[in-house]
Amino acid sequence: MDDRFFDNWSTQLRKGMLELCVLNAIKGKSLYGYDIVRRLRDIKGLVISEGTIYPILSRLKREGFVGTTLKESSEGPARKYYELTGKGKQMLSQMNDSWKDIKDGVDKLQGKDK
Repeated sequence: MDDRFFDNWSTQLRKGMLELCVLNAIKGKSLYGYDIVRRLRDIKGLVISEGTIYPILSRLKREGFVGTTLKESSEGPARKYYELTGKGKQMLSQMNDSWKDIKDGVDKLQGKDK
């Protein structure tokens, strides 16, 4: 029973972090979807697949936080590359500040404050 609670909690935590992680992954870069997935797979505990990332990228594009560019590829069809817009950079800054505040607060509760 406790495993089910933990699984649900960790799933909700990951879902809440995905947009922040995606925006940070493309900060200062232009990446295509699979490159983003590969970067995020390196984060322990963050379970992500291509099926997860593309709906997030579509939502971020609709909100005006990312823009896209189609670029030809020597390895097959043209690829859609994603990059932060000015609005996306502002939102990412806000999100990173908020995440830092939460992380610092949790660290303090855990006795890890500076």
